[in-house]
Amino acid sequence: MATDPSGLIDRAQSWLAEDPDPETRDELSALIAAQDTDELAVRFAGTLQFGTAGLRGELGAGPMRMNRSVVIRAAAGLAAYLKAKGQGSGLVVIGYDARYKSADFARDTAAVMVGAGLRAALLPRPLPTPVLAFAIRHLGAVAGVEVTASHNPPRDNGYKVYLGDGSQIVPPADGEIAAEIAAVHSLTDVPRPESGWETLDDDVLTAYLARTDAVLTPGSPRDLNVVYTPMHGVGRDTLLAAFARAGFPAPTVVAEQAEPDPDFPTVAFPNPEEPGAMDLSFAAARAQGDGEVDIVIANDPDADRCAVAVPAPGTPDGWRMLRGDEVGALLAAHLVRKGATGTFTTTIVSSQLMSRIAGSASLPYEETLTGFKWLARVDGLRYAYEEALGYCVDPEGVRDKDGITAALLITELAAELKRDGRTLADLLDDLAVEHGLHATDQLSVRVEDLSLIANAMRRLREQPPTTLAGLSVTRADDLSQGTETLPPTDGLRYYLSGSPEAGIESARIVVRPSGTEPKLKCYLEVVVPVQSANALPEARGRAAGTLAALKDDLSTAAGI
Repeated sequence: MATDPSGLIDRAQSWLAEDPDPETRDELSALIAAQDTDELAVRFAGTLQFGTAGLRGELGAGPMRMNRSVVIRAAAGLAAYLKAKGQGSGLVVIGYDARYKSADFARDTAAVMVGAGLRAALLPRPLPTPVLAFAIRHLGAVAGVEVTASHNPPRDNGYKVYLGDGSQIVPPADGEIAAEIAAVHSLTDVPRPESGWETLDDDVLTAYLARTDAVLTPGSPRDLNVVYTPMHGVGRDTLLAAFARAGFPAPTVVAEQAEPDPDFPTVAFPNPEEPGAMDLSFAAARAQGDGEVDIVIANDPDADRCAVAVPAPGTPDGWRMLRGDEVGALLAAHLVRKGATGTFTTTIVSSQLMSRIAGSASLPYEETLTGFKWLARVDGLRYAYEEALGYCVDPEGVRDKDGITAALLITELAAELKRDGRTLADLLDDLAVEHGLHATDQLSVRVEDLSLIANAMRRLREQPPTTLAGLSVTRADDLSQGTETLPPTDGLRYYLSGSPEAGIESARIVVRPSGTEPKLKCYLEVVVPVQSANALPEARGRAAGTLAALKDDLSTAAGI
């Protein structure tokens, strides 16, 4: 048992006295009774801060956990911010997923808004995050809140804040809201009436579904056999309704993952990118027989992301997950062919392939910091994606990533290709021949001790690598200093020379701490020139070898 020199017990007791939730009160009472100052020190080390996707953290008692006390303070800070901006009588729309405490956090937010003099409207039930992003603009709200932890582990929850343009908050708004949150000294100062907010009916969902019509080309093919998983989340009913509305055959839903379940019992992490998360989907596809299923689609639990897999005969699963960069390029090429105009946008950690696709079509192209809160704000935006399976294909409808409309658009593309006797993999080959093979990979390190991430970043800054995988580092950007086009962020970017002898045109690496999980993430890309489709197998082999060597050398350089 540790001593309590810094008054931890007193602070914990003060927090306990205001905690409105019996579960977290019991939890904190037990820690206080046990004099567990080690755990209390973790819980009271600060307060949760807005990151890439707003507030997010593990459920539990204390200011460093997600709980009703933290949410009430966050809502009060948002309300104060809106009133300071002259929007004190405006509407705030609140959505939520099916995680533990999500409905409680949503109702607390509604109560705080009404208590502050604003109007509040709850979505009718747990629904995909893009429905909330749509509802903000559709209803003319001044702000929106989505209670979700997206694809995080079961014990996490989160709190996304949107302003009236339907985009997530960015500086300086996040800092101004944080200051208002910090000014909330006591929950007794926050009025929380037991009623007064509106619970919306299904009209808002019907309007969202009607808007999905804008994604597809009237008369385009609809013949495609899809296996789909909502990953124990809230996407199933909305996606099935959108597919039915569009005239696609009903996807086969993975039965074991069809119902919302906050425990996510069939996956270690409810993220389609994680190893094993798609196993049940692939099994469902194999059960229909070889060649019967055209593609597999997955949403993450709040359905703002979309994963796609294609047949891969001869592999153990018989299926291959497409990387987010591959789906991003496929959708970009599809939109270009459909005659889309406007700016095509991705993030600094995504593949550079889309810059070539946009350039070949003489379309504007921009790169932003990681996160749709940045992508959504690009002027003239027509299409945006990030490598973490996020795609915005209809920014006039949803100015955020949307796993439902992305699923519709990739299904339309696959159906068009099927009509012509081709596949998504064939189109990827075409893009590689036309623009060069852009092969990507990640070195992602999950940690328990966040200091390991800080140490790795410091080591790379103090001892920057000059060569990696035999390629010279020709330029190193410390993104914490910002650039002409990017605000400061904790990241490092390396451009590497090509190697004609090795058949490598160029390479690029971006290193950054994750904004949503305790991970250090390193994004690697190698570009290999390709003369013909026949040369692709050899080019892929060269790229894979270089990516593996980059991983090894970067891991050594970072000490991870």
